Amino acid sequence: MAETEKTAENKLPSFEKTGVYRFENSNAVFIDPVRVLNRHYSRFKLSPSVYYSRFFESTNLSSKSVSRKRKRKVKTTSRSLNEKEQLANRRHLEARVFMLKAHEDLLSNNYVLESLRNLRGDEAAEEAGVEQSFVELGTVWQAPMYEITLNLCYNDCLTEESQNGGFSRIQSCESKTIPLFDNLVVNETSNDAEAIFLNNKYILPRESSFFMSDLGKIHNLIPAESDRGFNLIVIDPPWENGSARQKLKYQTLPNRFFLSLPIKQLSHTEGALVALWVTNREKLRAFVENELFPKWGVKYVATMYWVKADGSLISDLDLFHHRPYECLLLGYCYNEAVDCDRYSGLKPIPDNQVFISVPGDYSRKPPVGGSLILCIIYFYEVICVIYLCIFMYLCDPKKSGGLRMGRAAIIQLNL
Repeated sequence: MAETEKTAENKLPSFEKTGVYRFENSNAVFIDPVRVLNRHYSRFKLSPSVYYSRFFESTNLSSKSVSRKRKRKVKTTSRSLNEKEQLANRRHLEARVFMLKAHEDLLSNNYVLESLRNLRGDEAAEEAGVEQSFVELGTVWQAPMYEITLNLCYNDCLTEESQNGGFSRIQSCESKTIPLFDNLVVNETSNDAEAIFLNNKYILPRESSFFMSDLGKIHNLIPAESDRGFNLIVIDPPWENGSARQKLKYQTLPNRFFLSLPIKQLSHTEGALVALWVTNREKLRAFVENELFPKWGVKYVATMYWVKADGSLISDLDLFHHRPYECLLLGYCYNEAVDCDRYSGLKPIPDNQVFISVPGDYSRKPPVGGSLILCIIYFYEVICVIYLCIFMYLCDPKKSGGLRMGRAAIIQLNL
C-alpha cells in the first residue's frame, strides 16, 4: 500500500537532513548519496553535478543524438540459456519481485521524484583541475617520492570570552607534508581537512584516513591487538566482467587472488560484518558462496540490492547482460574464541532489502555504510569501518613474472 501524502510530507525533514528516505511498509529505501556524504563534511559541500556526472551529462546531448541512440537496432537473436545462466535467471526472478515493488514505491512518491527533478537545477560546480590517476601514479618509479600536504584544523579545548558575553572555541591549524603512497594518511581532527597533491585540492572527512599501496601490503593494516580491529568491512573488488573490459575503465583481477585477503585478521576480536559488492554473474556468486566466504571465515546472512534509477530504471530490469542493479552480499566474520551466545546481541539483517539511487560515476557505489552500521551499532561500543577499494595496474613483466598486481585504496572511519 502506498504511503499517504501526509506521511510522505512528514518524512521530508529527515530525508533532507540524512539523505535516506524509507518507504512506508516496504523493504526499500531511497538514498541521495550527495546528502549522505555531505553529512560528513562541515566546511565543504559536494555538488550533485559533480557526483552525478553521468546524470548531468545527459542534458548536454542533443535531441538528434538521443534519437539516433534510441533508433539503434537491438539484436533479436535468441538462444537457450546454459546451466549457469539458468541459475542466474532464477536468482533474478526471485529478486525481481522485491525490486519491482521498490520501484513502484519510488514512482508513487511525488516528494522523492520532485527531489530528483530538482537535481538538474543544481548550480554548476567550479571547474575542477586535471584528474589524477592514483593507480597509474603508484606504478611509476617516482611513486615513493610523491607527497601530499594536509592542512589540519583542530578545535582546541580553550575558550575565550567574546564581545557579546558568550564563549567561542579557539581553532588552531597546522600544515604537514607526508608520503602519499605506502603510508597511512590520517585526518584525526573533528573538521574537514584540505589536502594538496600536484596542485589539486582534495577533502578528507573528519576522523578518517586512507592507505594507498600495493595489495600485498594490506597485512600492514592488521592491528597488533585484535580488539582494535574493524567492525564493518566493505569490499569492492575489480571482478572480471565484460563491461569494464569493453569500456577500458579499469583492470580486473581473477577471482582466486581475493582468497588471500586477510579478512579474519582485520576483523575485531568479537567479529565483524562483511559487505561484499558482486556482479550478477552466477559463476562469481558460486565462487563467493563456496570458496571465498569460507576461506575468509565469513558466514553468509543476507543479500541487498542496489537499483539504479533516476526516476526510470537506467535499463530494462530483465536485460540479461546489463541489468540495472548490483548485489551486496552480507556475512558475519565470527571469532571462534568468543562465546557464540555473545553473537545473539547482533541485530538480524532482513534479506532482500532494496536501496534505490541515481548512479554516480562509473563503478562508484552509493554510501550504504550508515544502513549497515545500524545492524551492529548496539553490539559494539565503538564502530570502526574499513572500505577496501581495490584497483589494478600492470607491473613490469620482468619484475613481476607477468602477474597483475593490486593497488588498494583503503578508507578508515571511526564512529
